[in-house]
Amino acid sequence: MTQAISILLCALGGEGGGVLADWLVDVARHAGHPAQATSIPGVAQRTGATTYYLEVYPLPHSQLQGRWPVLGLNPLPGRLDALVSSELLETARQIGNGLASADRTLVISASSRALTTAEKMTMGDGRRAEGPLLDVVAAHSLRHHVLDMAQLCQQSGTMVSAVMLGSVAGSGLLPFARTHYEAVLAGPGASAQASLRGFALAFDRVARQREQAQYVEHVLKPEPPAPAASAGLPADVAARFPAALHPLMGLAHQRLLEYQGPAYAQLYVQRLARLLNVENFAADASHPVTAETSRWLALWMAFDDIVRVADLKSRASRWARVTQEVKAQEGDVLKVYDHFKPGVPELAALLPQGLAKRLLRWDRARVVRGQAPWSMPLKVARHALWGMASLRLLASLRVLRPLGSRYATEQALIEEWLDGIENATRHSPALGLELARCGQLIKGYGSTNERGKDNLLHILRQVCGTASKVPVAEQAQAVARIRQAALLDEAGQALDQALLQHGAPARPVKEQPVLWMKNPRLKKT
Repeated sequence: MTQAISILLCALGGEGGGVLADWLVDVARHAGHPAQATSIPGVAQRTGATTYYLEVYPLPHSQLQGRWPVLGLNPLPGRLDALVSSELLETARQIGNGLASADRTLVISASSRALTTAEKMTMGDGRRAEGPLLDVVAAHSLRHHVLDMAQLCQQSGTMVSAVMLGSVAGSGLLPFARTHYEAVLAGPGASAQASLRGFALAFDRVARQREQAQYVEHVLKPEPPAPAASAGLPADVAARFPAALHPLMGLAHQRLLEYQGPAYAQLYVQRLARLLNVENFAADASHPVTAETSRWLALWMAFDDIVRVADLKSRASRWARVTQEVKAQEGDVLKVYDHFKPGVPELAALLPQGLAKRLLRWDRARVVRGQAPWSMPLKVARHALWGMASLRLLASLRVLRPLGSRYATEQALIEEWLDGIENATRHSPALGLELARCGQLIKGYGSTNERGKDNLLHILRQVCGTASKVPVAEQAQAVARIRQAALLDEAGQALDQALLQHGAPARPVKEQPVLWMKNPRLKKT
């Protein structure tokens, strides 16, 4: 007896999962096949999962002789023919519910991730590793296609729903021709053309993967994957570093190139070359210290300031992303307001050291007197000419960034960290690696960023420095445990306890103004 083809569509709120379900139903009806869809919308606007269940009968109405099939309203565990998802963790979650099976289910999933609240709340790197998630997909699917849907969306300028539709069509799951899908997407507008581009890219990608899998299965044995490309790393730089470092270094180099220019990106390369030379001298072919430093060094060098924020908010790519997220159509009026509240630290960061110190002293004196820190709330109309001009003018100040006090401060701290890594690596590669991992402490902005730098410098000076009372043989293990403790809580209580347990002094207590306020309920007698 012919069974209906069951498909579960999984997306995040705002990604067009409902549109995709409607498209598939329309495609089936356009081809003359019975189809039915039900949905559990969940929470909209990218704060929850949305699921849509479809059943498509494989025979057209013309072969049913007037009979109508009875289609189900919900998926049954282990009976799913296809699981299509726009997010990797959501794919694994649905597999964990028992819906997919290794002897029946086709899994089509995006390789991208949308971090959960629990992952974002972690002080350290709380992201789930992708490797185990991919293993789950491979173990619980008859065949699977995992592709970078985010990159295809960016390349075609469309939403992920069109890319998911192309993936389903290219997989050969449904008995429909490509023209049936394209007829549903076709239209005169620019959005329809973008959807067709995204559909075509995904269709070709999945169809090619399907053909390659069939060819390998029947003709060849699997070959090892080709080495990763250098991701835009200049040829002269790539020649100086091992191939294993190229992908991450390429991303870092491009980030710093757009952040401050070629000279700044070259400074990044020179700093890494110092550590690479030390590891080459130690004959460590894996270069773990250089590899670990490459990531955290790039993030620290591209520190966030008001110039960086203005640059990101005024980019054309951001306007295109906002337009897609709100689903603005041709002729719609879209207004975007950006809210800023720069304080004295943000303004002082762009001033020379002398002026910056005087301005910071003035602001601290205000706080001591019981006044709030000075700030200037701003509401900038990104859509207006004056608002856009203001943002671009502020972004153009990056040429003055090297003259500012924060730039000088950050570079001095970076050099102290790198000197510590370099000196430690010469005597103990394990200690050098742990100090490189301490770059993870530098994150965020404002007080969070300052606290992370204070913690790193305290570890560097009190655990590994000349004043350290920690035995040399125990320093690597001590740094590892102290770093982990620093990532447990913002208050730093676990960090202070770990420091004391390893014979290092706790962090000094910072002065805080004590403000006395009158009780309005007390009456004068």
